[in-house]
Parts: sequence; structure tokens; C-alpha cells
Amino acid sequence: MWEKMRVVFTIPELRQKILLTLLFLAIYRVGWQVPLPIVNQKAMTAFANQEGGLADFFKTVAVFSASQLSQVTIFGLGIMPYISASIIFQLLGSVWGPLERLQKEGESGRKKINEYTRYATVVLCLGQSWFYVQSFLIQPELKLIHSRFLDLNGNLPFGWQMMSVLTMTAGTIFLMWLGEQIDEFGIGNGISLLIMAGILAGMPGALVDLMQNTSFQLGGSDGKFGVEVLIVLVILFVSVVAGVVFMTQGQRRIPTQSAKHVRGRRVYGGSKQYLPLRVNQAGVMPIIFASSLLLFPQIIFQYLAQAFPDSFWQGLHGSFSRGTSFLYNLLYVLLIYFFCYFWTAITFNPKDMADNLKNFGTFIPGYRPGKRTGDYLEKVMVRITYVGAGFLALVAITPTIVGGALDIPYQVAAFYGGTGLLIAVSVAFDLVQKIDSHLVMRNYRGLLEK
Repeated sequence: MWEKMRVVFTIPELRQKILLTLLFLAIYRVGWQVPLPIVNQKAMTAFANQEGGLADFFKTVAVFSASQLSQVTIFGLGIMPYISASIIFQLLGSVWGPLERLQKEGESGRKKINEYTRYATVVLCLGQSWFYVQSFLIQPELKLIHSRFLDLNGNLPFGWQMMSVLTMTAGTIFLMWLGEQIDEFGIGNGISLLIMAGILAGMPGALVDLMQNTSFQLGGSDGKFGVEVLIVLVILFVSVVAGVVFMTQGQRRIPTQSAKHVRGRRVYGGSKQYLPLRVNQAGVMPIIFASSLLLFPQIIFQYLAQAFPDSFWQGLHGSFSRGTSFLYNLLYVLLIYFFCYFWTAITFNPKDMADNLKNFGTFIPGYRPGKRTGDYLEKVMVRITYVGAGFLALVAITPTIVGGALDIPYQVAAFYGGTGLLIAVSVAFDLVQKIDSHLVMRNYRGLLEK
């Protein structure tokens, strides 16, 4: 392994891409620590250490958004507004004619849609950051805003409110630009790497918290977890990692055969090959999309429940709260299935694949080239996507099930047995595969080869 790592850094182009990616991630981590000037850091730290309520919601959001909501930093919103804007335009592209025509225009249409996505990201950032700042202002008893910024009536002036909103908006736009720079000059998917960096940064803290609350005795003592809980989490950790690798590598191999043709005195073609279809074609994006869409009702109902206590908004907020809420978990699973099929439909076009096979003189035995082949490929992809979506849904709700059964904090279960680990492993696996492609292109052995 050390020899392979040495080879990676001996290739100048690959070494430059890796170092640039590390530099961009380091810049992200620096901004991740810079708080807004209006925040009372001591009160905010005490608030972040609370269990339940708004603090618990912020910790949950941080798993998916590469954010630091519980500390109110300049990158507090993370990259989630950009992901949400991308979802909106992808959904509109399938139902709205003008956007659908733009998608078919190729590179120029894609650039135009990206431009619209950036504008929508700014709008979402302004709205989300405004609700975010207001959620602290309606809780004056927590003293989360530093007293020197408050007026004589104990209110935060409108100018400081707008400064906070614009600062957090600028932070998210900078993160969006940073992700695009990683895509262009670095290696790997920039947005996914930012999310993975945020998840990995929180894992040591979750591990320390777990160790401090474990008594290392059967049954536990003094309100701490027993050693059996630690064993369950270790088993979950290994199972999720093995399952993610298995599903990422899992393929449905469809046998194909190329037609024979004669050129001069030589006969070409006639070889038997296979067409690999990935079981989890959508990757980890359905979980990110589903969680980001569910943030909207959570944020809105959380704000309304605090602004209007003892009203029906409290019931709606409870129904959309992460945890034991049946409605939330049901919507989560349904959205994962929806986005699995939706993302697969965007990235996989059976008609185009069937036409390409026909143009290259390749066919699937038992199916006529053209429409019959396209229908068969679509049927196979629908079936294997159902299995992949079921795996993603199982991993996504595992923290809720385990946390409720063993009384484990959601943050610990999410990092070491759920979605956070799934995202981290999937993105790391994709990164290794892209490094492998550079090595194989230069006739080196890949990192995953024995």
C-alpha cells in the first residue's frame, strides 16, 4: 500500500490535483471555525451541548450539509442551499418545457441551468439565514446574542441582522465556488468532498462522547451505556462499511454479443462480453436530496412553533421532527425511493444505450436491437434500483431504530451506523476510483488491485 501511495505522488499532474484538493478543504475547515461577531460564544456552546429541541436539529442538519449551525459560523449554512437549488431545477427540468429544452442543448444548456441554480442558491441562502437568525432572536432568555450588539430595548438592530444574513449567504456562495474549483482543478466531486470533510470532522467528537458515556460493563452503570451497546455499534460500523462497498461494487451483468463482420481476409467481432449495470446507480445522492427537502418543513414548523406556542404548529412540528416520528420516517423512505428512481432516470437512458449497442453492432441475445433492447434494459434497471433504494432506506433509518431501541444519541448512531458513515464511505470510494483511473491511464496498478 505504501508503495502505491508513493507512486500516486510521483505523478506530477495527480500530485498537483491532490494537493490542491487538500488546500481547498483546509480553507473550508478554517472558515468552518470563524463565528459571526454578534454571537455569544459561551452561551452558544452551552446551547449546542443541550439535548433535544433546536440544538438537536442543528446537529442533525450538520451531518448532511457540511455546516456548523450549532456555532453560527460564516459557513453556518454549509452547502445545503446549493444542493436544494439543484434539486429544484432537476425536478423542474422534467416537468417544465423551457428547462427541458435547455437540458437537451448540451454544454451550453447545462451552463445556463448552472447559472440559474446559482441565482436560486442566493435566494435560498437569504431565506434560510433569515429564519436561522430569527430562531435565536425569539429566545432572548438563552442570551445567544452578545449584549454589546443589543439596543436599549434588548433587541438586535436590523442592520446587524442583515449583516449576519449577508455574511452567511456569502459563506455558502464561497463554498459553492470552492466545490466548483475542486471539480475543475482538483480530484473528486467538490460538493461531496465538502460534505465528507464535515462528517469526518465530527466523528472524533462522537467517538469521545460515546467513550465517556460507556461504563464498559454489561448492562451499564451510573446512567452510562453497557459494553453490549458498544459492541452493537461496532457491528453496525463494520456492516455499513461492508454493505456500502458491496452495493457500490454490485453489478447486474447483462451478456452481450457483437456481430461478426469480414474485412478483407480477416473476421472481426463475434466476441461475447457483458454490459455492467450498477445496482446502486444513484449513489448517495437520494439520501442527501431527501434529507435536504425534509429540512424545509422542519425549519418552517420549528420557527412557527416557537413564534406561536400552544398552537397546532406544535403538532406539525412534532410530526416532521426527526426521531420516533412515524410520518417523518415514512416520508424519508418514500423520498429516498423517489430520488433513487428519479436520479437513475436522469443518469441512465436505456434508449440511448440501446441505440449505441445497435450502432456498434452489439446485441443482447434473445432481444432484437433497438426498442426491444431498450425496454429490456429499462425493466432490469427498475428492478435493481428497487433493491438499491431499499438498502439506502435501511441505512438512513438505522440511527433512528438503534437510537430508540438502545437509547443512544442520534448523533453517535448517525456517525457510526447510519447515513453519515454511508456518505463518507461512498465519497471516499468514489475518490479512490478516480485516483485509480489516473494510475491505470499511465499503466500503473490501481489502489484497489491486489
